[in-house]
Amino acid sequence: MSNGFIDELRWRGMLQDSTPGVEEHLAQGPQRGYIGFDPTADSLHVGNLVQIMFLTHFQRSGHRAVALVGGATGMVGDPSGKKSERNLLDEDALRHNEACIKAQLQRFLDFDHPTNPAQLVNNYDWFKDMGFLHFIREVGKHITVNYMMAKDSVKTRLETGISFTEFSYQLVQGYDYVHLNKSLGCTLQMGGSDQWGNITTGTELIRRMGGGEAYAVTTPLLTKADGSKFGKSEGGNIWLDAKRTSPYKFYQFWLNSSDADAPRFIRIFSTRGQEELEALIAEHAAAPHKRTLQKELAAEITQRVHGADELQAALQASEILFGNATAEALAALTEQQWLDVFEGVPQAEVSREALAVGIPIVDLLSEVGGFLPSKGEARRALKENSIAVNKEKVGEERVVNADDLMGGRFILLQRGKKNYFLVKVG
Repeated sequence: MSNGFIDELRWRGMLQDSTPGVEEHLAQGPQRGYIGFDPTADSLHVGNLVQIMFLTHFQRSGHRAVALVGGATGMVGDPSGKKSERNLLDEDALRHNEACIKAQLQRFLDFDHPTNPAQLVNNYDWFKDMGFLHFIREVGKHITVNYMMAKDSVKTRLETGISFTEFSYQLVQGYDYVHLNKSLGCTLQMGGSDQWGNITTGTELIRRMGGGEAYAVTTPLLTKADGSKFGKSEGGNIWLDAKRTSPYKFYQFWLNSSDADAPRFIRIFSTRGQEELEALIAEHAAAPHKRTLQKELAAEITQRVHGADELQAALQASEILFGNATAEALAALTEQQWLDVFEGVPQAEVSREALAVGIPIVDLLSEVGGFLPSKGEARRALKENSIAVNKEKVGEERVVNADDLMGGRFILLQRGKKNYFLVKVG
């Protein structure tokens, strides 16, 4: 129901701040609201997913969702949460990033709904022909410098310095709300709690530039239970673009969620209802070692972002390290999946010429590869029947050659169930 959105946010743990009267306003029937995404890169990342899900839940509650791609604001740079000035992108880069972000948003929002389609807008469309003098006369005169300097995004930068460009960002974003309020009837702007100052500048501008209903709702900034920032890994951001973060790594990011984080994450990032999720959370609490929540969370989000085929490939790749995968499963891996799955596993390179002749398994395990410390240790392991080449047990007489290459350049050595070593052709 259209009046259930705020209740939906509450039980999902997604409600931080809201302006007075917003709940009553939404209860009146379907309303149009928006969230902005600045195209600072050619892909969104999982840190953006909270806001994407915010807009997704808004549409699923019966309201009219508008996603704003900030072609204009992306040329200015938001100072919120930043300790220094952003590097500004040129227009060609911004236009490319916009197109990529639009394609990603379409995986979450229904732009083809028969009665309630989501909309995409670009603030460059209404700023591109607006002159500077017109903007400061018609918009800037309504907001005082004192008002702007009271915002946290500005106050936190006063000591280190803030350019006029970034100082003006809140006015530019605020005018977005004015424009969408007048042109589309948007009465709600949503965003992260770090955007509260920018969003309320918009509500204030609407009030001072002729009135009209305008409300705001924000989500808490998501952090992990240990206090660290959500959405980061050792390699940096976890991106929605498969070229930046492979589907396997994307799946593993969610699968590795802690037991303390998984219940919060699945409430936010799943579209399932409260009763079903609470049952899953209870099931997980009764047997956390089965990692039920992590598996459900990883599967649902990976399928939504990358599709069913890539989810299956990620599941099969995961089985290789943690399950009872076969040689056939290894053969099905792409080169990128080999590199992803066995990242961090000890590795060595051999020449294609050496493999063409053939390398005795004892030599490959010890002197050539270095998996085991000596030929004696290699022979003991082979006699124990604990050595496998590409998931198939081998004996001391085995010679490894080019026919054993998987994916054109990999051979997997294994001792026991969990000790792996990757041989690569250089």
